[in-house]
Amino acid sequence: MKAAAFDYEKPQACDDAVRLVAASDGIGKFVAGSQSLGPMMNLRFAQPELLVDVRGIAALRTCRDEGEFGVLGAGITHAQIEDRMVDDYTQGLMAYVARGIAYRAVRNRGTLGGSLAHADPAADWINVMCGLDADFLVAGPQGERIVKSADWMAGAFTTALEPDELLTGVRIRKLTTGARWSYYKFNRKPGEFAEAIALFIDDSAAGICRAVIGALDGPPHLIADARALIDAPQPATLEPHLLDAGLEPGSYEYQVHRVALERAAATLRKDGRNPQ
Repeated sequence: MKAAAFDYEKPQACDDAVRLVAASDGIGKFVAGSQSLGPMMNLRFAQPELLVDVRGIAALRTCRDEGEFGVLGAGITHAQIEDRMVDDYTQGLMAYVARGIAYRAVRNRGTLGGSLAHADPAADWINVMCGLDADFLVAGPQGERIVKSADWMAGAFTTALEPDELLTGVRIRKLTTGARWSYYKFNRKPGEFAEAIALFIDDSAAGICRAVIGALDGPPHLIADARALIDAPQPATLEPHLLDAGLEPGSYEYQVHRVALERAAATLRKDGRNPQ
């Protein structure tokens, strides 16, 4: 099948993009890499009457250093992160994650912001940004605002974005040079979405030791203090967090997420460094 007919605009500035969608009376939609929206349109699961292509907005493809923080534009592609063509504020974590996203053809076009706005629970960036406690930078008709990571994802494919708002970037606290991390994703073959994701970030200099249980039915589950899981990931320490994540004991989902946590913790203990 092919997409239903639609109008197309390609503005050069965020303000113009926001204005076009705000003036569309609900028929307009932002589009970047179109790796998620495109197939949905071809199957006619989605039929926006206006597409506002933000790929021409240079400001969305930039990075900027803000001292303790770094800002990554929403239009940066997975491949640019994978190839370290943009500044790395995470000691290699984002580059490692990027090269495991789908296939190279998808990574060449798919964008950081597009993935976060789409908010598939099994996608990588939505889980990584939870672990990094990112700030989401949003532009809309009323101006700019910041959405905290904990408030970004309300449920599967549902975010804090209003229909006429555009995600312009994410701001993350830089990991220090001594930071350690591990990321484990369970999928049956390369390119598939994850059935379970586990992330650990241990940055003692910044007072951070977090873990994330991801690829759930809804938002990722953040474990603010994960030291016990790293030191001794036994059933007694793992089970409360798996239950808090809404996983049913004995279920397939429970087992694969438990194993993902165990393997991510083991990787961190074994390497004692950034596993790049």
